[in-house]
Amino acid sequence: MMRIAAFQMKAGAVDQAANLARIGNAARDAAAAGAEFLITPELALPGYGAGDDMHRLARPPDGEIVAKLALISLEAGIAVLAGFAEAAKGCAYNSAVFVDGRQEPVIYRKSHLYSDYERNLFAAEQPSARIVQHGGIRIGILICYDVEFPENVRRLAQAGVDLVAVPTALPTSDHAELIARKMIPVRAFENQVFVAYVNHCGADGLFSYAGLSTIAAPDGSLLAAADGPSEKLIFTDIRPQDFAASAAANPYLRDLRP
Repeated sequence: MMRIAAFQMKAGAVDQAANLARIGNAARDAAAAGAEFLITPELALPGYGAGDDMHRLARPPDGEIVAKLALISLEAGIAVLAGFAEAAKGCAYNSAVFVDGRQEPVIYRKSHLYSDYERNLFAAEQPSARIVQHGGIRIGILICYDVEFPENVRRLAQAGVDLVAVPTALPTSDHAELIARKMIPVRAFENQVFVAYVNHCGADGLFSYAGLSTIAAPDGSLLAAADGPSEKLIFTDIRPQDFAASAAANPYLRDLRP
């Protein structure tokens, strides 16, 4: 079993220091509540709405921002997944970094960029199965729009993950609730995995965010959900063995024909 925390966060656009401090406070609060893993939103460090400042805010994976995040993880005693703008190979990537304070950081780069806003700011990475192991749980990483393509979740499920962690920046729209409250549970059910979908809240000048952070179980049920649009931590315990009956009754991975 592993207890996870999802931080529905009101990030300030451009202010990485303030966002890092906010994540630090959330990490300490989550660890105090018994969580071993904290997930934060897409581009939580620069703020999703940083716009034209995004390239200036992009940092290398071996730079100061990731090092400070790793120190927060080490001191709080909790692993952290946080979205950041990554500078690498002469490009900027919409990335998420997993740190536990001890091992080398693990980077995932978004493969499916959403809208001209992202395509004008970032390079897209090839789809991949990026997996880390923590607390006895195998964790796959996707970012926002990636999860809306079923092939991406299926790839991770076939690689044997228990949990798909999805930092996101879901804006307010007439279909936001459908994505967060219906699509995410379906992704969990059709792959018999846990899915944690962790969003921003509030607004940053360019975007208004829907909140609606959601943690779904392999049987499609909601284990935790942020009902309001405000900043908050939500928690759940990940116990894959509790859903063995669901996996036996719905063996999609076993029955999939190539």
